[in-house]
Amino acid sequence: MSPTIRAATPADAAAICEIFNEGISDRVATLETELRTPAEREEWLRARSPRHPVFVAELNGEVVAWASLNPFNARRVYDYVADFSVYVARRMRGHHLGERMLTHLLNEAPALGYHKLVLAALPTNEPGMRLYRRCGFREVGVYREQGMLDGRWVDVVIMERVLESVSRT
Repeated sequence: MSPTIRAATPADAAAICEIFNEGISDRVATLETELRTPAEREEWLRARSPRHPVFVAELNGEVVAWASLNPFNARRVYDYVADFSVYVARRMRGHHLGERMLTHLLNEAPALGYHKLVLAALPTNEPGMRLYRRCGFREVGVYREQGMLDGRWVDVVIMERVLESVSRT
C-alpha cells in the first residue's frame, strides 16, 4: 500500500469530514464531541494559512487519512511552535498511514519555520501514544482531569518534539 500524500483542497472537505467524524465518534483520539459537516470542513480548509497546511493521503483515488499543522498559540512568541492533527479512516487503521502522515508533517514543518511540534493526547489512545513515541515525541506532562468526556473526567498527555534549527528572523 503506497498512498500519495498531497496538499488538501476544498474538494477533499467531505472525505476529511467523514474521517474526522469517525475519530470524534470513536472517543479515543480527541476531546471533540460535535460532529462536523462537509461545509464546515470546506470553510475550515479555505481559512487555513500557508503556515498551517492540511495534507491528505490518497489511495486509489480515495482520501484515507489527513493531517494538519495548527496554530499553537496566537502570541507571536509561539510562532515557531505548531500543534498538529493526524486522522486515519477507521477501515485503514493499522496500516502505518498515521506514521506516514506524521512523518510528512515532521518533514514539512522546518521549511515552514517551525522549531517544535506539540500535541495533547488522550493516554487511552494506545496506538496514538505508540506512534508519537516512535516518531520521537517525548512526554512533558499530564493535565489531570482536563476534560469531561461522556460524563467522566479524562487526562491529557502533553508531548513535544524539537525539530532542526530554524532561522529566528
